[in-house]
Amino acid sequence: MVEIVVLSGKGGSGKTSITAALARAWSKTERILLCDYDVDAPDLHIILKPEVQETHEFVSGTVAEFSEDDCIDCGQCLEFCKFDAISYDEDEGLYHVDSTACEGCTVCSALCPMDAFKNVPRHCGRYFSSDTRFGPFIHAQLTPGSENSGRLITVLKELARDKARAEKIDVILSDGTPGIGCPVISSLSNATLVCAVVEATASGIADFERLAELCKHFRLPVAAIINKADLHPEEAEHARTVLENVGATVLGDIPFTPIFTAAMSRGEALGETPTELDSTFEDFARQLKTLAATSTRGRRTIPIKEK
Repeated sequence: MVEIVVLSGKGGSGKTSITAALARAWSKTERILLCDYDVDAPDLHIILKPEVQETHEFVSGTVAEFSEDDCIDCGQCLEFCKFDAISYDEDEGLYHVDSTACEGCTVCSALCPMDAFKNVPRHCGRYFSSDTRFGPFIHAQLTPGSENSGRLITVLKELARDKARAEKIDVILSDGTPGIGCPVISSLSNATLVCAVVEATASGIADFERLAELCKHFRLPVAAIINKADLHPEEAEHARTVLENVGATVLGDIPFTPIFTAAMSRGEALGETPTELDSTFEDFARQLKTLAATSTRGRRTIPIKEK
């Protein structure tokens, strides 16, 4: 079983559209399993239109819960809480817990003389196992303001691998998260290959270099697609040089074109309505399959040059 994670080092690079196009191309020849690791702001489901088969609650940590029946109005809890999550409403004569500010430290429940506080499981979102026209799909939605996106991604990865083994699927194609923070690090866990989407701009190249450093640390091979390459040919050539210098495999480039937007407006992945880029993405899928089959994690690292 191999997992290819599509990353970009930044948001807005076309990562999700390219993931959907690769899924369409790949699913023509074999079954794949899809994941969306952007649990804070997922959008791959907009194109895939999944039919949800299973829904699970994501519980992480605890949150304080107040019982007014047990309260003697001593006010000590206001001093106990160092996160200002407990407040007193003089008009109502009641104490309130701000669940967003509460860190679940359990000080209030431990020190309240009347046990008016208790800590209950914190529901931080939901995750789903679904079916799509391209194959099974594992995805999630973190509740706005909730934390532990990295842990939720780990849950998704475990669920995806279990489902792939059960259904004898050899390829997991995952849409990763923007940037290089904790969610991206969780996305890279047990991955086989990273497919980087690199914009042919100064910021796109700089963000890729940060991503390359991260992949080097985890000893992960990288393939790359240069997006919007025709907008600035000189920057596109510079991007290609940077990619080659760090040891990434350049799959090819794609132009700036309205056909992506047209496909999204129809609720389709690129290629479901024939376009001039269909063969390009089929070639990308073939190259990724070959690279994933021949690359072992740790065998090939990215030799970032010292500055």
